[in-house]
Amino acid sequence: MSDTVKVFVFIDALGWKQVEKYGFLTDLLPHRRSIEMQFGYSCTAIPTILTGERPAVHGHLAFYDYAPAKSPFKALRFLAPLLRPRGFWRRGRVRHQLSKLIKRLYGFTGYFQLYGVPMEHLPQLDYCEKRDLFVPGGLAPVRNLADVWAAQGRRYHISNWRLPEDENFRRAAAAFRAGAVDRAFVYSAAFDALQHDNVGRDDVLAKKVARYAETIRALHGALVAGGRPFELTIFSDHGMTPLARTVDAPAALDRAGVAWGVDYASVIDSTMARFWYLAPGAEEKVRGAFAAFPGHWLTADEMRREGIWRDDRKFGDAIFLADPGVQFVPSDMGVKPLNGMHGYDPRDIDSRAAWLSTVPVPDGVARVCDYFRVMTA
Repeated sequence: MSDTVKVFVFIDALGWKQVEKYGFLTDLLPHRRSIEMQFGYSCTAIPTILTGERPAVHGHLAFYDYAPAKSPFKALRFLAPLLRPRGFWRRGRVRHQLSKLIKRLYGFTGYFQLYGVPMEHLPQLDYCEKRDLFVPGGLAPVRNLADVWAAQGRRYHISNWRLPEDENFRRAAAAFRAGAVDRAFVYSAAFDALQHDNVGRDDVLAKKVARYAETIRALHGALVAGGRPFELTIFSDHGMTPLARTVDAPAALDRAGVAWGVDYASVIDSTMARFWYLAPGAEEKVRGAFAAFPGHWLTADEMRREGIWRDDRKFGDAIFLADPGVQFVPSDMGVKPLNGMHGYDPRDIDSRAAWLSTVPVPDGVARVCDYFRVMTA
């Protein structure tokens, strides 16, 4: 087994455009490549990174799916009418605290948030991230990074996603200096939130990128101090697209005369709307409601290409993807637009991810799903 320490640092939303614009660590990490993101969001990309599989296999496309028979929230059907998202219960802080309570009651160990999901819909929805994705068995029956590294007999370090990124960087550096690991996956999520609010603001983003450069140089120094040969790679999952306009899907559906839970069910995210048709004629009315929206309905061939086609229709009977820069507002993710969003066409330039390394980029690394093969080689 190679004595080379291999370190992979995942910086959420550090897209190719940001890497190029700010000249991020061109001296330390000269080997770099623009990467095609996985269709979906971070909740899609992270399971893809951790397994090398795409959503059709690992089952994570968006947090919520329509699945009345499998919903863990059935017991809330008696309480939901009292918690409809109006007034007090619509406030972000209130829903955040309610999310923490539900997570504790249900014993979820993964990331959980209600976001803007109507409480009356919840008893008919399933949630995909009930378990911590980063620990052994976290994506069972699909093997994740921890499963494989453990089976290989590696001394490995995987960041705790619950901790602040500075603490995760500090813990990783300590492990490198001590020569305590063969493989490491260091996780940083703060840049994603910063870009959602400040995309295009060089006065804010340049400072954060410079801070990351300092931190990565410190990690590099810790690896040097560890005294073993090493490879250091930084990668991301997607970029960020500035807001261009918003569209109101719920209002359009209301005008079309269709009712949620009777004619159709849906999960409307920031950039895509997924539908399950429950009554004859519903599909025609839903498609009519979206006819004027900038975007398109994914074909079956597109879904297969993006790795999101499932015969069981887990992800929906139909998916509408908004054009880059367009956001659904309000949506099940929130009631206000963000300055930047991701989750558009993976081939859009703003969506491109990045791979940066001290060593040449391995052949065949072109998409986010390719990372796993390199990390477990």
